[in-house]
Amino acid sequence: MRTLLITGPGGSGRTTVAAATALAAARDGVRTLVLSADRTDTLGAVLGAATGAEPVTVAPDLTAWRPDAAAGFRADLAAFQDRAANVLDLLGAARLDAEELTPLPGAEELALLRALRDAALSERFDLLVVDLPPAPQALALLALPAELRRYLRRLLPPERQAARALRPVLGRLAGVPMPAEWLYETAARWDVELAAVEAVVADPGTAVRLVAEPGPAGADAVRAAALGLAVRALPVESLVATRVLPEAPADSWQASLAAQQRKALDEWRETYAVHPAAHLGRDPRGPDDLTALALPAAAPAPTPAAWPVTDEIAGDGVLVWHIPLPGALRDELDLVRRGDELVLTAGPFRRIVPLPSALRRCTVEGAALREGELRIRFAPDPALWPRER
Repeated sequence: MRTLLITGPGGSGRTTVAAATALAAARDGVRTLVLSADRTDTLGAVLGAATGAEPVTVAPDLTAWRPDAAAGFRADLAAFQDRAANVLDLLGAARLDAEELTPLPGAEELALLRALRDAALSERFDLLVVDLPPAPQALALLALPAELRRYLRRLLPPERQAARALRPVLGRLAGVPMPAEWLYETAARWDVELAAVEAVVADPGTAVRLVAEPGPAGADAVRAAALGLAVRALPVESLVATRVLPEAPADSWQASLAAQQRKALDEWRETYAVHPAAHLGRDPRGPDDLTALALPAAAPAPTPAAWPVTDEIAGDGVLVWHIPLPGALRDELDLVRRGDELVLTAGPFRRIVPLPSALRRCTVEGAALREGELRIRFAPDPALWPRER
């Protein structure tokens, strides 16, 4: 199974591109599911068929699904209240009824992640096309599973579960209540669910299709999104340029705008596989309009975003970790070594990355940014590095 994530700046036509991509794949005989997290049925309006809380077949080999965030939120909170019943009763807390619950901000995105996990585990589809929020929110959403798992491991370390028999004794000695069994069980269940989502995002078959309108604003948005995706090690499969105008007479008001678009397209083609989508003169609606956009299905196999380590010990005495960061600026880069992890900050994007095993036995010698690639030099620590006999 493959996953194609669709994102770009707000108002760029992401949902339309997701629908057109999914339809093109389905017409090639690929079993395709298109997912969206919008509260309103924008996806259904574009496809020409209503979508909702349950997957619905909108064309041969094409299924659309818009998960119900409210229902999922109510079910999760009800289950949490059941598991925490003893604690809530001890505190004298009144339970919330399902009828009075409304989704909190971010519930739609969490519902989308859960639907992505469920669709991947079902093995019913060959391709998942995911209509993500605008790029800044999408990047934060894609980082969420890994970040939450890290928080859970720090707050409730799994290895402490081995001491469950000693908790009552430890509680009396410390004078404070120890974490209850249900809390560890809940954390373990969340960790499994988050790991499944993280596995889909990190899978070699997952790539991103960027969407933007060619022009200065679109170019800035693509540049920022590409850097954020590089920090997450997510490959860009292609770039869809939307609302591309046809050639216009020199004295037409469209001439300068068309020239501006052509300049942006030429620059994008130097880096990406670009698919221009013509301006139809109206908002695309229905299969015929989606077909007129002439967008291709997902590429056969994305090129993984590699972060290789090269051995230069014989020459310079170091190992070099190569991290592609297109568009990164030297003044906006920050690196911090924390034990066996690297805290990488590039502009507004931040990620905590486990060090490759060989680099954990090294000390950081320095780093340099050259031609869109961060190169971090590690020197073997004599106290930890195996010596030659």
